[in-house]
Amino acid sequence: MQYRRLGNSGLKVSALSLGGWTTFGESLTDPRLARDIIVKAYDSGINFFDIADIYAKGEAERLMGSILKLFPRHTLVISSKAFWPMSDDVNDRGLSRKHIMESVEKSLQRIGTDYLDLYFCHRFDEETPLEETVRAMDDLVHQGKILYWGTSEWTGEQIQAAIDLCERHNLYKPQVEQPQYNLLVRRKVEQDVLPIAERHGMGLVVWSPLASGLLTGKYDDALPEDSRLARIDWLRDNWYKGELIAAVRALKPVADALGLTRAQLAIAWTLRQPGISSAITGATRPAQLEETLKAVDVTLDAETLARINQIFAPVVQ
Repeated sequence: MQYRRLGNSGLKVSALSLGGWTTFGESLTDPRLARDIIVKAYDSGINFFDIADIYAKGEAERLMGSILKLFPRHTLVISSKAFWPMSDDVNDRGLSRKHIMESVEKSLQRIGTDYLDLYFCHRFDEETPLEETVRAMDDLVHQGKILYWGTSEWTGEQIQAAIDLCERHNLYKPQVEQPQYNLLVRRKVEQDVLPIAERHGMGLVVWSPLASGLLTGKYDDALPEDSRLARIDWLRDNWYKGELIAAVRALKPVADALGLTRAQLAIAWTLRQPGISSAITGATRPAQLEETLKAVDVTLDAETLARINQIFAPVVQ
């Protein structure tokens, strides 16, 4: 496993990390299977485990937390997030001071830990003054409940505004942004977020490096009944398109020539891009994770990168 600094901080995270989105506590509820996957990840050198309160409405935190207790806490980098509604209550959502303070306590209890290494603002909150959010995150760092805070799916302008407030008031700055980034989704990160992140020494830990499985080739010929896109309507609407599937099919000869699967090639490509501290992957069985782990040590030459860019240029978002 490779370990990379989270931006210019002293924290090091595994290049490949394991996340709980749509799997743990949702499509994956068997405690024994969950344990096998997480133990496999840990034994393979993964130290960064990414969760959020909204994932399976707290069940991902409970399930992953129950297994992460097996390992020494200092060897783990655990993250969670807050923003999305967790109930029908009017204040149980957003990035108000009230919701942040209550959410972190609930996440700590569900995971079974005294602190989070990373805590993300899971979207930008248009209804809460940014200074209120930033000061709440700063207070959590001072209280020792979180070590670093970050943003997820914020624009470069929003991140810059938060940093400006932090510099003005001598508050802890966001250290990490978590955007979607893969061969099909590039423009926002490369043109808007990355310049701001690099300027301020922020790391990027990116989600969906396989575009919800599309880049593996599993959707080449049909929509498998038990697949993520079959289960989740909005993901299917976003990804299950003829032109995207055609591009993924065209990637197969490139991967074959390198002796790689398309999943390995797509993740290797992501890890090679500037500013990436970690790529967050999911798994529903240990064999999936074992295949993905092989991408960490792959090197890609200029010719291969040019072929990949040529394939995806017409459809990249």
